[in-house]
Amino acid sequence: MDGRSLRWEDHKAARRNQVLDAAMSAIDAEGAGVGVQQIAARAGLPRSVVYRLFRERGDLDEQVRGHIVSTLMVSLAPALAPEGKAETAIVRAINTYVSWIAEHPNLHHFLGSGSKRRPATVSKVVSGTKTAIGLYVTDVFATALRRAGADESGAETIAFGVIGLVDAAVNRWLSSRTRSISKDKLAELVSRSAWHVIHGSLSDLGIEIDPDTPLSELTGDIRPLLIAQ
Repeated sequence: MDGRSLRWEDHKAARRNQVLDAAMSAIDAEGAGVGVQQIAARAGLPRSVVYRLFRERGDLDEQVRGHIVSTLMVSLAPALAPEGKAETAIVRAINTYVSWIAEHPNLHHFLGSGSKRRPATVSKVVSGTKTAIGLYVTDVFATALRRAGADESGAETIAFGVIGLVDAAVNRWLSSRTRSISKDKLAELVSRSAWHVIHGSLSDLGIEIDPDTPLSELTGDIRPLLIAQ
């Protein structure tokens, strides 16, 4: 590829990011019903340019989901760092996730449902991200079990069970028209429930932990696991 072609590809990439930023901003403010014309207006581009940058609306929607997930992970990744005491680490991660969802309900809704004209079926971006987080948590549990000389075969089940608990509780709270508890209470209850699942599951496997147990005692240095995801 010559220099001119490279410059053109860089230009198109910059335009795509401009559109994705505009789409995310529009959805965040107005909901999943925004059309291409509204997105183009926010991006300061003709609608025809938007259509040239993406194959069709489904392609645009999926790339917007990827953009939203990347933004979420910028906030969430530091909270997933294996640092501090066991229960504090759980509370930190869940509080961060719940706070982001509460602040950006339209973006969260779009991840699951897509636009009104192109409802989502199964998003590879969303399912792939959930799987990656689940595998990271699996590695954390497997490392703790292995270091304790316990059977690590159930690590994946425990990890995805905890993630499913958090996801289902937050989704239900967000979709409820009459929320009986606040965002902070939701985070508190979900954190406590997740702690009980983890504590009970590890206890059944012969590992006794208390809330003040440092993660480093359970897992050693597992920061490379987070970087690898």
